[in-house]
Amino acid sequence: MSGAGGGGPGPAARDVDPLGDPFLRTRLAVPARPTTFLRRDRLAGHLDQALGTPLTMVNGGAGAGKTVLVADWADRLERPVAWLTVDASDQAPGVFWAYLLQALRACGVREAEQAGHPADPMSVDHTLLARLAAALNARDEPVIVVVDEYDRVSAPEITEQLGFVLQHAGPGMHLILVTRTEPLLPLHRYRAEGTLTEIREAELAFTPEEAATLLELHGLRLAEDAARALVERTRGWAAGLRLCALAAQQSSDPESYLKEFEAGQSTIADFLLAEVLKRQPAKTQDLLLRVSVLDRFCPDLANALAGRQDAGPILAGLHRANAFVEHLGHSWYRLHPLFAEILAAHLRVRFPGLEAELHRRAAAWLLTCGPLPETLAHGAAAGDWEFTARALVDDLAIGQFFTGPSAEVRTQPRSADLGELFSRMAPDATGPEARLVRAARALSDHDVDRARAQLRHVRKALDADRPRRAAARLSCALLEVLAAGLTGAPGRAEHAAQTVWELQREVPPELLDRHPELAALLQAHLGSARLWAGRFEDARAALRTAAAGSGGASTALPREESLSRLALMDYLDGWPGPAERKALAALTDAERFSLSEPAGPGLGHLVLAAVAVDRDELDAAQALLDRATAAQPEPPDPVTAAGLVIARARLQLARGQIRAALRTAESAVPAAVASPWAEDHTALVVSAAHLAEGAPETAAKVLRDAAERRGACAVGAARAQLAAGNAEAALDLLANPPATDAGGPAVTVRAALVRAQAADQAGDGATARRLAAQALADARRERLRRPVLEAGPWLRRLLGADPLAGAYGAYGAYGAYGRRSAAPRAPGATHQPATTRPLATTRLPLGTRQPAATRPPVAEQPAPLVVEELSGREQDVLQRLAQMMSTEEIAADLFVSVNTVKTHLKSVYRKLGVNRRNEAVRRARDLGLL
Repeated sequence: MSGAGGGGPGPAARDVDPLGDPFLRTRLAVPARPTTFLRRDRLAGHLDQALGTPLTMVNGGAGAGKTVLVADWADRLERPVAWLTVDASDQAPGVFWAYLLQALRACGVREAEQAGHPADPMSVDHTLLARLAAALNARDEPVIVVVDEYDRVSAPEITEQLGFVLQHAGPGMHLILVTRTEPLLPLHRYRAEGTLTEIREAELAFTPEEAATLLELHGLRLAEDAARALVERTRGWAAGLRLCALAAQQSSDPESYLKEFEAGQSTIADFLLAEVLKRQPAKTQDLLLRVSVLDRFCPDLANALAGRQDAGPILAGLHRANAFVEHLGHSWYRLHPLFAEILAAHLRVRFPGLEAELHRRAAAWLLTCGPLPETLAHGAAAGDWEFTARALVDDLAIGQFFTGPSAEVRTQPRSADLGELFSRMAPDATGPEARLVRAARALSDHDVDRARAQLRHVRKALDADRPRRAAARLSCALLEVLAAGLTGAPGRAEHAAQTVWELQREVPPELLDRHPELAALLQAHLGSARLWAGRFEDARAALRTAAAGSGGASTALPREESLSRLALMDYLDGWPGPAERKALAALTDAERFSLSEPAGPGLGHLVLAAVAVDRDELDAAQALLDRATAAQPEPPDPVTAAGLVIARARLQLARGQIRAALRTAESAVPAAVASPWAEDHTALVVSAAHLAEGAPETAAKVLRDAAERRGACAVGAARAQLAAGNAEAALDLLANPPATDAGGPAVTVRAALVRAQAADQAGDGATARRLAAQALADARRERLRRPVLEAGPWLRRLLGADPLAGAYGAYGAYGAYGRRSAAPRAPGATHQPATTRPLATTRLPLGTRQPAATRPPVAEQPAPLVVEELSGREQDVLQRLAQMMSTEEIAADLFVSVNTVKTHLKSVYRKLGVNRRNEAVRRARDLGLL
């Protein structure tokens, strides 16, 4: 036959195409691989599996390694492969099919001879295609046909004809299309039928391990982290990695080159400009150059930068064509990192000065339509600092200098990046918002003087423009609260906080809802100022609010700081167990959100160190102190500074370093006003130091005023009076404790031991043993060793003769506490953190649990023992049970569910061996648990 049908051409016709040109044998040969080609078994294995489906599509951008992958795989097959590399001239169906039939004949497929030969370059007879499909369908073994660079086929009839042959060839043909774009074949149908195998860009990308191996083939070795960074920058792009390796071979420092090469000045730039950019129409090239200043973009943003309205279809087409435009979902795109670098460099060369204007346009669009961090980044890149600072302040995001971004933008840059961004702010930016940013940066560095200087300028400017700029005035007041908290100025903190609350009515509620860090910062620093003033209950109210706040990562730092301060108050009140739980909860919360180490000493670690001292775990206490001060020795605020002084001085005192403890306790803590608790607790250390030096009169004198304010100081003064031989004065101090101070176990244990020693000196051995046994039971429950060690040798003598030591476990407790342990408590073994301090029981003289007349004599009726110790949370429930609180009230006070309280009550009843609430309280009092 002849003509369009393509019958039996003569021998000469087999050597020329329908245009009369000889067949180019290079288009029918399997391409050679470079000597440094890396065979990747995971991809070769996928191609092996693909033989189970009639159609395979290897789809990736320029230089993705598609052709060499398939060529290497085909070369290793022990069967013929028909290979055709498409040329731009193949748009004519007759020419395309002539070449495809020639490829089949070249690999020995006789069925191609039976089909015939197209005679017309512009068309091919349907009968020829039917004959070819029928002949292939009759084969015993399928023929593998690879069509490389199929994206060059633009004639839809060719794709339709190829689909016809593939469908009717059945199992006799396996087709592999290597392409940059998706062909017009009905891929959805193939996918639904499971007859299509796809290898796409993501799978073609090199892994860090593969990239390192590829570099080794080029004689280059790269560390694992460096290889990972290179893959991240290149997105595993095969051509990019090869070009990098070739260029690095010519460098005197290959490793540095691979880490720091300038994409715009490399052979990669030549490749991408030639293979990707210059293949696009002029308008598309312009659009790509303009969006190169963006990390990500949507059609509307791209239109705003380019001054056009057709970016949507252009971007979608570039993505489909694998033109290094990646689709992020929801109509957002980004450029391949290397392509973006090259385009940005090309933009600066072709259009000098346009880059800043593009950033300005992007910032203006994002201000109303995009996330704040991107707005700020583009405003800064444009050099418009007044705009950038105003955008931050008007969004009420000033708190992010201290906390990081709000929950909805957690993946955007954190507070450290915000500080870095504004560190480049030009000095000529002097508007109120710019000064607020400078004040926030100064406060984040704990430079309060510099911050206050900026805030003075802000107040003057805002007073002149009072009807407007509510966000700026609120931000200014918030920063003043923070400054007051950092300097120990409670009066200023209260005044500024009141201003914040008033101004909140002038800003949109949805704006406040978007920034939970504002309320958290306000309450945390207000609570810190109240704590410094000694207003513990007011401080707890503010700090509990901050600690219980929502906001995830954006409020994690204020929550950590608030829990640490609540822990400090528990410790100061003599409750080491709750203090430890809150401090550990603070650190756990910080670790959960991967917060960095604090800029100054961490208060949570300081509280844990102080608790460890009370438990005589001195090595652990030292390790905690070292960790707390590792980042920066100077405390950022007076509360932390006082905590550091107390913890360090108590540790020095426990180690017998009396002079060092005195120097530490007497060191000044800079603050606007003095703190009563800081003075009292440092006086307590000074008194103990003098007592250790054998100067009880001086020790008592130091605490004379403090004993009237604080229970712990009253106990310390009583110890000094007792050592001075004034037993009556000591007992008077314990019988009349400060009316406003209810000490916890760390106080009451020491008080009971003082009373026991006084009774022993008075010859009342029974009372002394009863009080000592009670104190040791309480000490054992809280693991308090220091009070027992501080009591002195009289306690061992007293308990050594006690016939009830076994029943109480008293001497055993002393023996255990008398051995110094350095093992820190494992964080994973802690109780759940309590959010409130355990409530005080009915007020009695320090060291007393109930009147002696109501307690059976120790010698006649030993108190029953608890088979299993109560957990920390069970003790919290028991304390509230003794206050006659209902189950619902206990649940509300502990911030847990009613069912949780009921579970704890059942456990308490079981451990105490009782069945009712009243019995549990009585039994607990008999055991010294209350």
